[in-house]
Amino acid sequence: MAVALVTGGTSGIGAAFSRSLAAQGYDLVLVARSVPRLEEMADEIRALGRSVEIFPADLADRDDVARVAERLEDASRPIDMLVNNAGFGVHTSLIDADVSAHDRAFEVMCRAVLVLSGAAARGMLPRGSGKIVNVSSTAGFVTMGAYSALKAWVTSFTEGLAVELRGTGIGVTALCPGWVHTEFHERAGIKASSIPNFLWLDAEQLVTACLRDVDRGRVISIPTVRYRTLIWLARHAPRSAIRAVSGSISSSRKKPVT
Repeated sequence: MAVALVTGGTSGIGAAFSRSLAAQGYDLVLVARSVPRLEEMADEIRALGRSVEIFPADLADRDDVARVAERLEDASRPIDMLVNNAGFGVHTSLIDADVSAHDRAFEVMCRAVLVLSGAAARGMLPRGSGKIVNVSSTAGFVTMGAYSALKAWVTSFTEGLAVELRGTGIGVTALCPGWVHTEFHERAGIKASSIPNFLWLDAEQLVTACLRDVDRGRVISIPTVRYRTLIWLARHAPRSAIRAVSGSISSSRKKPVT
C-alpha cells in the first residue's frame, strides 16, 4: 500500500494534501507539533478507510527533524511520497537585531526541507520510484522580505534536486501557490482584506492541481492560469518594478502585534 508523509499535515494546505492523498488510496504519516490536532486529523482520515501514523515533531528542533528523517529512510516501512509543507509567515524586519524569528523560519522552511528531502530520496533510490513535493510560494518570485527569500530558496533547491535525481524514477515538484484560503494568513498577521478576491485560491483545488502536475512530472507547479500569467510577468519584468510592487503589497499588510 502506498504511504505518504506530510509535514504540517493537520491544517491549511497540508490538511488538503492529507485528505486528497487519502482519497487517492495513500496511507499517511502525519507530522505536526500539536498532538490533539494530529489525532483529530488522523480520526478524519481513518474514517475514509486509510491507515494513519501520527508523528509529533517540531521541525525547528534538529533532533526532531533527525527522527523524521530516520522514519523516511526506514526500509521496513517505505515512504512513497514526501510532502514538505510545514511553514509559517515571517514579517520580522530584515534589520531587526533579534533574529530568532528568522532562525526558526530557516530551520523549518529551509533546513528541514533539505534534510527531509535528502532522507526521502535515499529511501526511495533503492526502489527506483517515489515523489517529493516541496511547498514553496509565488512569494519566492517577488521581494517581500525574509519569506520571499526563504521560498525562493525552496524553489531553487527543488529544481536542483530534480536535476540530481533525473533518471532515478523519483519525481520532484515545487508547489508555488499564491494566496490560499487557510488560517495561514490570520496566524501571520496579514490583513486579508487587502488582497483582491480574484487572487484567492481554494486549498483543495490547489492540491488537486498540484498532484496532477506531480503525475505529469512537472518540477514547478503554479496552479491556475492567472497565477502562471502573473509569475511569467514577474520573471520578465524589470526587477525595479518587482520591488515597487512588492513594497506596495507589503505596506498594505497588517503588522503582527508585538
